[in-house]
Amino acid sequence: MSVATCPCGSGRSLADCCGRLHAGDPAPDAESLMRSRYCAYVLGLEDYLRATWHPATRPATLGLDAVPRPQWLGLTVKAQTPLDETHATVEFVARYKLNGRAFRLHETSRFERMDGRWLYVDEIRE
Repeated sequence: MSVATCPCGSGRSLADCCGRLHAGDPAPDAESLMRSRYCAYVLGLEDYLRATWHPATRPATLGLDAVPRPQWLGLTVKAQTPLDETHATVEFVARYKLNGRAFRLHETSRFERMDGRWLYVDEIRE
């Protein structure tokens, strides 16, 4: 992956994909927001992650400066499910390495649109 290729796996350039959202464009849907948030984790964009987190569930700190940092390896979106005009879920798998060990984060996340902008709410726990 070149530096100009978006880490979210879309195959588009960062500037034409998640970079637009990081610069302030609203995400058109929950999947786009989720992809941009994955990309923000890869790039260490804590301000963007906090700004796109629902205020009711946003943590005080994200700890992105923790050492060692995960090496993000890729993202696969399994499903996006619109529930209504303002709610959706996105199931995804994010792969990463930490201390030389490979991990998979498989999650279904809830999203809500508030004031015309999609926000990450939380993970659905079963």
